[in-house]
Amino acid sequence: MDNLKQLLMELIPFKTMHSRPEEIHRCIEYIESYLKAREIEYRKIESQGIPSIMALPGPGRTPVILMSHIDVVDAPEGQFTPFEQDGAVYGRGSLDDKYAAALSLELLSRHLERVRGAGGSQKDLPFGVLITGDEEVGGENGARKALSEIEADFCIALDGGRLQKIVVKEKGVLRLRACAKGKAAHGARPWLGENAIDILTQDCMTVQSFFTESTPDHWHKTAVLSRIQGGGASVNQVPDSAQAHFDVRFTENDDIDGIVERIRPLVRSELVVDSRGDVFTGGDSPYLDLLLEIAPETRPGFEHGASDARFLSEHGIKGIVWGADGDETAHAPDEHVNLESVRALRRILDEFFIRLEGRNLS
Repeated sequence: MDNLKQLLMELIPFKTMHSRPEEIHRCIEYIESYLKAREIEYRKIESQGIPSIMALPGPGRTPVILMSHIDVVDAPEGQFTPFEQDGAVYGRGSLDDKYAAALSLELLSRHLERVRGAGGSQKDLPFGVLITGDEEVGGENGARKALSEIEADFCIALDGGRLQKIVVKEKGVLRLRACAKGKAAHGARPWLGENAIDILTQDCMTVQSFFTESTPDHWHKTAVLSRIQGGGASVNQVPDSAQAHFDVRFTENDDIDGIVERIRPLVRSELVVDSRGDVFTGGDSPYLDLLLEIAPETRPGFEHGASDARFLSEHGIKGIVWGADGDETAHAPDEHVNLESVRALRRILDEFFIRLEGRNLS
């Protein structure tokens, strides 16, 4: 565990925000040096400037992939100085998701050392590792690209859930933008213009009227009005343009494309879909059954957030989202991961991989 904790402490100081792309590359280079020092074969790929690392048993089909990411959301300088307190490691990315990258690398290193000691090689491992660099901005050039080049039976996305909750279903996400156009005029003569912000305000209320459900488990579609932009530098002017951004989450029960089409004729603003990610459903798998057998206190469940796991189904890979506990502090100023839960997660995965050796569950 000391090696794992030390590796996490070394990964956190890389300021792997998308406002600092050079730091993402520096962190990936550090991971490359880790793998080279242990003579672990790997591939580095890059798409649209986003690097990913794949360390697989060989060119054929891989039974299990451990998937994580090293990019983080923006944070002030001080959050990139890690520290340990009360059994937890604090720092930006400690929970989301650098502990998972560290755990994946440490598991790979230790199991390869064990297999080599028995006369085997990397091709005898029942799992491989995928570490990407753009989960926080959609994963299109990281997980989506990398998974298209991997044949695997099962994937554990170490990026959510908690020790006692394996996520087998996540909501889809749609980024919707409403663009209103008005007519500029002097602020002293508003009757000569048309206020785009007024138009947008009414349209935002219309959009939100389609997302009013409320159930105890909140497994329903939602829309958050997350950003509004309008007007120019001059206060004494009727604004001629305004935009609103919505973070929409939806379930397998929602025809989200149909809902957007129903809204369009009811608003004056232009509705633009900036991005769309499907609902993740992991599917039944003997690999999941084995995990639940090893960890009987863990239960399958669902999550309202979205992760790179949503790309698994389009590549025919079953999987789950799982991870260590961090008191739901991802993206928070006090982000941390509880070390005892990391230890427990490692013990479970250790047994899981040992029991997989020599077995074919596909």
